[in-house]
Order: sequence, then C-alpha cells, then structure tokens
Amino acid sequence: MRIFIGIFILLSSYCFGQLSENDLVRQTVEKLFTGMKNADAEIIQSTFAESPIMQSITKDGVLKNENIENFIASISQLSKNDADERITFEGIHIDGNLASVFTPYEFYYKGKFSHCGANSFQLIKQNNVWKIQYLIDTRRKDCKK
Repeated sequence: MRIFIGIFILLSSYCFGQLSENDLVRQTVEKLFTGMKNADAEIIQSTFAESPIMQSITKDGVLKNENIENFIASISQLSKNDADERITFEGIHIDGNLASVFTPYEFYYKGKFSHCGANSFQLIKQNNVWKIQYLIDTRRKDCKK
C-alpha cells in the first residue's frame, strides 16, 4: 500500500507540474514584453517565427506595416525599463499548431503613459515551441474602449 501511495504522489506531482498549451503560449507573449522591458534584442527575437509580420492600425484606420528588425533594433537601443507594455490576457485560443491571443495594453515610456490599445497575436508551434508569426495592434491616447 505504501508503494502504491508513493507512486501515486510521484505521478500526481509529474502530471500537475506540466504546463498547459495555454500556459506555453502565454509564456511566449510574456517573454516578448520582458525582452522589451529589458531592452534585450536576443529575447525579443527569440519570440518570433522565422518570417513574422507586424502591423499597426492607426487611430484613423490606416494599416501600417512594421519591420521586425527595425522594431527590435529600436527597442534594444533603449535603456532597461524604458519600454514597459502592460498587458491583460483576454483570450487565448488554440487549434493544433495555431494559437490566437488578444491582449489589451497600456504602454509606458520612461515611466510615463504613452499610449494604449490592443494586440492581436497569431502564434505557430514549430519544433514544440510557440513563436509569434503575426502581430497587429491598435494605438491611441484615450484608453476607454
């Protein structure tokens, strides 16, 4: 009986210690913002797939294409804690190797509010790792939805 209880406890701790796919997707998105806050180009780059797409929708509804390399270079030139994007996870949806994440945010630059909006991420799972393939966001000064 003691052996059975010991095996049960061991297996239970193994099963409950595993991260869910939602957790893994969330970690990738959080890692992007950790990299931004730390002005760490390597961390930021590690969150993106090989050929990612990044776009923004202006307050006037104009769609702007962003260059990932330029984005990473500009963030990495900042000092640590200059770029602080505070997100809220409103939804994570997964189907196989595709995940969709929606995160409203407020962006602070050097400790002062800059703008707000929402991010919409599309992630793909490659080699058992979730990567950001597509990121589109909105940006505005008025944070009321």
